[in-house]
Amino acid sequence: MVSDSVDAPRPAGPGRSVVAGLLFGRPPMARALPFFDPERAPDAPGPLFADWLAGAFAAGVLDPQVVTLSTIGTDGAPDARALVLRDVDADGGAWVFAIDADSPKGRQLAGHPVAAMTLYWPAQGRQVRVRGTVEEAPPAVSAAEFATRSPGARAATLVGHQSEPLPSPAAYDLAAEEVARRLELDPAVVAPTHTVYTLRAREVEFWQGDQSRRHVRLHYRRTDAAAGGAVAGDAAAGEAPAGDHAPAGWQRTLLWP
Repeated sequence: MVSDSVDAPRPAGPGRSVVAGLLFGRPPMARALPFFDPERAPDAPGPLFADWLAGAFAAGVLDPQVVTLSTIGTDGAPDARALVLRDVDADGGAWVFAIDADSPKGRQLAGHPVAAMTLYWPAQGRQVRVRGTVEEAPPAVSAAEFATRSPGARAATLVGHQSEPLPSPAAYDLAAEEVARRLELDPAVVAPTHTVYTLRAREVEFWQGDQSRRHVRLHYRRTDAAAGGAVAGDAAAGEAPAGDHAPAGWQRTLLWP
């Protein structure tokens, strides 16, 4: 859930930090926001996400396809970064992205194949959260997805060494030149570690902010075996449902803000 820290204690006088000074008096959600009626939401999260995403593009939201992917590090601590969402199936149970399997996030998923995704569109005060298990696609699927990328994106992936120490900008330029020559000789070359992943959603939550702080939270929980094992911290049982059990295997629950 998006936190509202407007009423938090504020440093006074000369002891106030630069950050606190920037944040002071800037309440979030101080604008007209879309209305969301959870009673009219579909039985599965997929159609609702497609509707919200289309609305974000129509409203001019910048890069609404960018998500924050949260994983578990090799040290057991949480980690997060932004990346591009590639697809969501019609049901909303499969959320697709692609990364380098040799990157830190790829190694983290190999050790702990669970993840969360978060999308937040400030202009509309909307947030979508997804949690579940993660699985790799077959190499042929990853290769086909790689071929759809722009030349610049393919070149950047082929350069590799993501998150490793960079000796100097010149070292990157040299590696990029070598990749450019390689692509010129073989335009169909594929980065061997480029991998498509699917987050099999166990939970999907839609959050609509409200200027008066009466935020709306609609939680979908998978009720069949399609999403794999349970994820710790599922919504507590006994909360009033916003609809009947969905025929596709989802249960909708309206949550307190």
